[in-house]
Amino acid sequence: MTDTAPGPAPGLDAFIAGLPKAELHVHHVGSASPRIVAELAARHRDSRVPTDPAALAEYFTFRDFAHFIEVYLSVVDLIRDAEDVRLLTFEVARDMARQNIRYAELTVTPYSSTSRGIPDRAFVEAIEDARKAAEAELGVVLRWCFDIPGEAGLPSAEETARIATELRPEGLVSFGLGGPEIGVPRSQFKPYFDRARAIGLHSVPHAGETTGPETVWDAVDLLGAERIGHGTSSVQDPRLLEHLAEHRIALEVCPTSNIATRAVRTLDEHPLRQMVEAGVLVTINSDDPPMFSTDLNKEYAIAARLLDLDAAGIAGLAKNAVEASFLDAPGKARIAAEIDAYTAAWR
Repeated sequence: MTDTAPGPAPGLDAFIAGLPKAELHVHHVGSASPRIVAELAARHRDSRVPTDPAALAEYFTFRDFAHFIEVYLSVVDLIRDAEDVRLLTFEVARDMARQNIRYAELTVTPYSSTSRGIPDRAFVEAIEDARKAAEAELGVVLRWCFDIPGEAGLPSAEETARIATELRPEGLVSFGLGGPEIGVPRSQFKPYFDRARAIGLHSVPHAGETTGPETVWDAVDLLGAERIGHGTSSVQDPRLLEHLAEHRIALEVCPTSNIATRAVRTLDEHPLRQMVEAGVLVTINSDDPPMFSTDLNKEYAIAARLLDLDAAGIAGLAKNAVEASFLDAPGKARIAAEIDAYTAAWR
């Protein structure tokens, strides 16, 4: 992380820590804690990933977005069998429970595992087993976004769409697209998003993180995006902001991630306030938290500082995530009521 922001007003850190929350933009492998990454690296000694948790902080210092992808893929390579998948998934949920995250839509990239030899059914069974255990034992409700790794091209899109449509696990709610944007046009992925949407999956591609607003327009117009991952450059186009606000297409904002990958130069230059002032539905997320030395609580603290929020304003952000989620109506009502009750008691 290359920039820091003062925290919110005294006492609000404690408010944020106890606040019931939902998270909509957080990556499966990218959520592996240093302890888990080091444990996996020790199991797979041919990897260049450090086995010392302390050394991972330096390893997770990124020169630019391309370097971030390189490091990310080296961690992906540590997930080599269904046991690794199950362990990672449940431990991610455990870290979420510690932050009072009640619901999360975890971005999962099946191709990264199946292309490394993990059978597709074994992969799906591992995440589903962990999902059910997390809800029963930790009280964390997980849902999946199956994500195309854009850097792997159309074969990865075909495999992701095939697994999503043929195996469709119970927890799967959406279909996404990640990885580099430069040189990876959104248009080529339209047939795969069409297939996913035809079976009722929601569209949540990354766009406008390292490219301009035209990529966000492509995600909306060609891929039917219902939420946008990052969407940082949307503020460069007032007409786009108006469209996002009018159609309640939420932006999944990840402030620390944007600094770490150099998508935004400093936190004080982050366009979060412009998004909110334009009336866009904004959600706060952690993206790849251990890699960026952050968590969802820290991201809420940063957002509170950038937007000058009090407890009620922070609770409003938490309710944005609930509204923008693909949780069913009773589930949304339950978490929203929990947020309201917690906020009222705090006051």
